[in-house]
Amino acid sequence: MSETRKIAAILVSDVVGYSRLAGADEDRILARLRALRSDLIDPTIAVHRGRVVKRTGDGSLVEFSSVVEAVRCALEVQNAMLERNAGVPDDRRIEFRIGIHLGDVVQENDGDLMGDGINIAARLEGICEPGNICLSEQAYWQVKSRLDIAISDRGAVQLKNITEPVRVYSLHVGVPSKAKPAPPAEPLAMEKLSLPPLPDKPSIAVLPFVNMSGDPDQEFFTDGLTEDIITDLSNVSGFFVIARNSTFAYKGKPTDVRQIARDLGVRYILEGSARRSAERLRINAQLIDAEGGGNHVWAERFDRGLADIFVIQDEVTRLVVQAISGKIGSNKTSARSRPSNLEAYDLCVRSREKWAMSKSENREALSALERAVALDPNYCEAHSNLAVSLLFGWINWGEPRIPYQANALTHAQRAVEIDPNDSDACSALGYVQLYDRNWDEAKSLLELAIQLNPNNANAGIWLAELHIYLGNPQNALTACAEALRLNPRPHHAYFWVLGMAQFATGHYEDAVATLSREETYGTGSRVNLIGALALAGSMPEAREEARLFVAGNPDWKIADFTTNLPFKSATAAESFAYGWRLAGLPD
Repeated sequence: MSETRKIAAILVSDVVGYSRLAGADEDRILARLRALRSDLIDPTIAVHRGRVVKRTGDGSLVEFSSVVEAVRCALEVQNAMLERNAGVPDDRRIEFRIGIHLGDVVQENDGDLMGDGINIAARLEGICEPGNICLSEQAYWQVKSRLDIAISDRGAVQLKNITEPVRVYSLHVGVPSKAKPAPPAEPLAMEKLSLPPLPDKPSIAVLPFVNMSGDPDQEFFTDGLTEDIITDLSNVSGFFVIARNSTFAYKGKPTDVRQIARDLGVRYILEGSARRSAERLRINAQLIDAEGGGNHVWAERFDRGLADIFVIQDEVTRLVVQAISGKIGSNKTSARSRPSNLEAYDLCVRSREKWAMSKSENREALSALERAVALDPNYCEAHSNLAVSLLFGWINWGEPRIPYQANALTHAQRAVEIDPNDSDACSALGYVQLYDRNWDEAKSLLELAIQLNPNNANAGIWLAELHIYLGNPQNALTACAEALRLNPRPHHAYFWVLGMAQFATGHYEDAVATLSREETYGTGSRVNLIGALALAGSMPEAREEARLFVAGNPDWKIADFTTNLPFKSATAAESFAYGWRLAGLPD
């Protein structure tokens, strides 16, 4: 017998106390039930384009293409039953319990449906109060903004013979809502992140140092110096440090440090310049209190041998911390491992975050990082960056999964062996473990990375992505907010994760706004935009985007996409697949 797997809205109903009613007068109850089906239930199902899969005595299993239609059908039936039962003695009333779930089902050749999607709907019906409707969380997200009746959030319920708890919502038919139900997670839109308040701790942004060498090829070195100072400061206990993506957005632009500080939500700005010659390194740095009127707190000039670059970085960090802590009181620093080979350092600096830019630039980074680890096998950052570049090679840029995936794990593990307390190394290994589907290990490592360095914005956004695949979208939104506070002007991957989190929590309009940004690109962002448009009610736009997408990706299938991404369960992927199907993307 052939079968087809699909996502469907499933409604299961039965009559409360049917055995008692039949025992009292079986002929009468059967006649009343037939009349209800003929006059009320079947016509209502037909109006909402449902399909009766089967009936078992007093029970029914009905399939709908839309959760909205399933819930509208259930509400019409239950409201009609309130009217029909008015004045009828309690012991003679026919009352229905209804459970609705959006889930994965298997349709057999004869049209019958099977699978977890059916089982969950049936278990929801079993715990429903008489005359009411129980929805799974997956179903609730599709209709929450359309409901104007009282709703009870029953929390996570362990249903019989269902492995994982299911969050259940009860709709109290006939009881109007006192207020429009608020979504379980506060929407997170990008505009809410503008002009953030100052943190309750020392806060600083390091602007890109100016290359004074007269050699444009040394630009990478000056950028690398800035990045390393950012990393060193971010490892200072009790400091809040803006990520490099956000400060580098100001590179080459006129600087009004007070405005930049307001934009990024920090009190202090560190800026400077560097000049590198064959053997010497000259650095000027100054610390500005933007909140205090733009006054200079500290300034210093360094003139050392090139080999002393890491000593200078440590000294800049120490002096900045000392200047700030003299006013605020925090001076605990955290050392990190350094390379032993300057050529390896140059190669690593040139390759930083190229994994997020393009396929060709990621390939350049891979080549440079492989050379770096050959020159300095104990260079922690080179191994962790190589692991991330290998991972992004196959998940973003179409490189072969074999051997990229295994090699990514090897280098990530080596980075953590070299320095178990390096936050970037732990986050890289955690992210690789996520795509190896080692969810518990990934979660532990990403949380450890944030514990080691609370300013590690990449670890935060990767933890948000993990929560999406675990089916915890509210936790994902929280992690996104924290990562974007540290990195308010990030690269495109942040918007992709934020858009997914908004999608998964039912904030479809916000997801559309995020995924439509020009910084957001790639197959994953575009396909998520299609689903968000569909569920936001912009069906013409969704279908046009889907048509263009399929024209450029003729082999793309929903099943392939949800299988390749590390969703822990089919339930976690259901809302995405439902939106894609609405827009007409192929299974």
